[in-house]
Amino acid sequence: MSLNIELLESSFKLVAPKGDELANRFYARLFREHPELRPMFSDDMAKQKKHLVAALAMVVQNLRKPEQLTQALNDLGLRHIGYGVQRDQYPIVGQTLLATLAEITGDAWNDELQNAWADAYDAIQAIIYKALDDHQAAA
Repeated sequence: MSLNIELLESSFKLVAPKGDELANRFYARLFREHPELRPMFSDDMAKQKKHLVAALAMVVQNLRKPEQLTQALNDLGLRHIGYGVQRDQYPIVGQTLLATLAEITGDAWNDELQNAWADAYDAIQAIIYKALDDHQAAA
């Protein structure tokens, strides 16, 4: 799968200044649509919201450095095992993220952006799934 790196980078420039709003809307939507996930998180979400924005920034900043990005996502996936994240929860997060990005970007959101971010999330999810599979195989 080839990612539209230029479009991801340029669209993230629209999103980055609204990082707090993105995180607030993301978690509000996630917990509204999937209340069963709320207990996985601390009552104080400030730190978690910063982590979300930082993770998105890290992905976008490393799109042109696949080895570094893969290692960072492997590490992220392994940390999430410790938090109790299940494999079937990643698509929920992806759907919530795309819907929130669409909200935040407003009129700038279109099919091309939707596809670019969906492809990026699919690639991220594939890397994390591989890390999870490798971890399970080694256990």
